[in-house]
Amino acid sequence: MFAFAPLSTAAGVAGAAVAWLADTLTPLTGGAATAAAVVLFTVAVRLLISPLTVAQVRGERRRAALAPEVRQLQRRYAGDPARLQSELFALYRRAGASPVAGCLPTLLQAPFFLVMYRLFGTGDGGAGLLDERLAGVPLGWHLGDGLTGGVLAVFGVLVAALLALAWFSSRRMRRAGAVTGAPAEGPGAAVLGRVLPLLPYGTVLVALVAPLAAVLYLVTTTGWTALEQVVLRRPAVGVG
Repeated sequence: MFAFAPLSTAAGVAGAAVAWLADTLTPLTGGAATAAAVVLFTVAVRLLISPLTVAQVRGERRRAALAPEVRQLQRRYAGDPARLQSELFALYRRAGASPVAGCLPTLLQAPFFLVMYRLFGTGDGGAGLLDERLAGVPLGWHLGDGLTGGVLAVFGVLVAALLALAWFSSRRMRRAGAVTGAPAEGPGAAVLGRVLPLLPYGTVLVALVAPLAAVLYLVTTTGWTALEQVVLRRPAVGVG
């Protein structure tokens, strides 16, 4: 799965970075050094794309500021959905606020997750990393491999964390949508407004089939996203 040269090369680079971090952290974290290295690797990835996240938040604020004009267009072209969509896109374009720009940081994280899945799911580019453990559970372990030892406890804590973070993110998305008026923007947007708040729960489904190291990546990146929502989006969400 995912067997093509660029991904294998990226897995090799990521494996070297994680191994170096683990060696550096060993005096402080002992046997959990590789798990801690995965967390730090994830934080580094999020810092790398943080400028895009800031740009995303600015775009959200622009869209929120456009809400009165959006509602006016909705009333004016209520009987002409095609014209409404055209006018809305023109409005967003003039304001420099793309209605889909918020997806970019999430899309850019996908390759990093695939690299982690490749690295710990197959061991490609990470010799020895699959044997490293967290609370006695190998980082390459999947739930489907069995629930022996501390597997249920370790995965249970991580999946519970993902559920809590998904609920938090979904709630924030619904509130933000209520502020911007986005769910009502056109015939397909109403459906999109109902589906988008459910997307955070996809991380829980992925955790059920991913290796432990990839689940650590998911928990860390999702937690980082939740922190960004609190720190960066508070003024915009607080309006409503």
